[in-house]
Amino acid sequence: MALVKVTIFGLFLTACASHPTSDPATKTAKTQDTTEAHTGPVRPGIWQTKLYFPLLPGKRIAVVANQTSVRGNIHLVDLLLENHFQVMKVFAPEHGFRGDHDAGQRVENARDPQTGLPIISLYGKHKKPTPQDLQNIDIIIFDIQDVGARFYTYLSTLHYVMEAAAENHIPVVVLDRPNPHIDEIDGPVMEPEFFSFVGLHPVPILYGMTIGEYARMINGEGWLRGGIRAELTVIPIRNYDRRTPYTLPVKPSPNLPNRQAVALYPSLCLLEPTDVSVGRGTDWPFQVFGAPDLCPADFSFVPQPNDASHHPKHQGEQCCGKDLRHIAPPKGLHIEWLIWAYTHHRNKDKFFNKYFERIAGTAQLRRQIQNGVPADSIRASWRKGLEKFKQIRSRYLIYPQEVLRVEH
Repeated sequence: MALVKVTIFGLFLTACASHPTSDPATKTAKTQDTTEAHTGPVRPGIWQTKLYFPLLPGKRIAVVANQTSVRGNIHLVDLLLENHFQVMKVFAPEHGFRGDHDAGQRVENARDPQTGLPIISLYGKHKKPTPQDLQNIDIIIFDIQDVGARFYTYLSTLHYVMEAAAENHIPVVVLDRPNPHIDEIDGPVMEPEFFSFVGLHPVPILYGMTIGEYARMINGEGWLRGGIRAELTVIPIRNYDRRTPYTLPVKPSPNLPNRQAVALYPSLCLLEPTDVSVGRGTDWPFQVFGAPDLCPADFSFVPQPNDASHHPKHQGEQCCGKDLRHIAPPKGLHIEWLIWAYTHHRNKDKFFNKYFERIAGTAQLRRQIQNGVPADSIRASWRKGLEKFKQIRSRYLIYPQEVLRVEH
């Protein structure tokens, strides 16, 4: 039985694993920055400069970042440059370095106009840094806000960055950030035959882990190609636990503009690979849903191109459905909206598209919906997979149920 000693906020936690999850190359930094009071605010890893700045002198740095990679009003790249560290390039995920690209929109390589640094896109055909991309790089810093849903592609970007780093013997530092769905584990577990960039790992839709914890799991479970492991350091969140509410200070992507959209995203994303619009092309993406074949209904909207969605589904057509802008978001995955939409859709033959299984992670959910299986019975079919995942997940958790405060 291998033991991992994880030091957080001046306290000690011990995690157990039955196989090599405690790779000595995977570390969680000890919090020594005691400038905040015990009752201080939640501070993502980027604030913990006393933990990661000492790793950087003399190093040529690549940063994996987007518009969420900020400490207050300063971007991570600017923070590093202001402290005279040698940033060589930036890798940008889906939606781009500034987070202004639509979902699925091609992101081109460019130069940051503010710093002149080269920006290399990790989306489209070039999802993984090449050896040429990593030439003359000594360390990679990853700092991107996740939203806690399996199909949000920043997890896949993390995977490929870690894999490329491991292959090229470059250490990775993950600056951890809160998960707005940290206390939720729900949905079908992804089956290997449906692995894609919107789901590379056998995890449920809601996995209840921060991106730093998830990086530890990728490493420990041997999910990188050939079972290799990255030299990984996680810089933890300060004053955080699994019950701490956290509102994202920066929208993580163009169509998740507010707290309600982030809360509803895991459930409504199941409608994306169907004939139903989830409000892209409106002022309320992921807060409403509807389709022409659901008309008439009490609520309707007409998608039109905007800055967040250049070619929205059902552009210019009246879509009837549900307005969820002011509801209390449900805990866990709410599949009742998917069931309602299928049940009331006039043309069931065109309801699902060929990508549904990639988002659902299983072929079973489509069959269950088509056969009229009740929501509770569908959830019951996930139970065995969720229990197995919870056992795996428990090996990599950093944050407890109760707050571990900074020690003075």
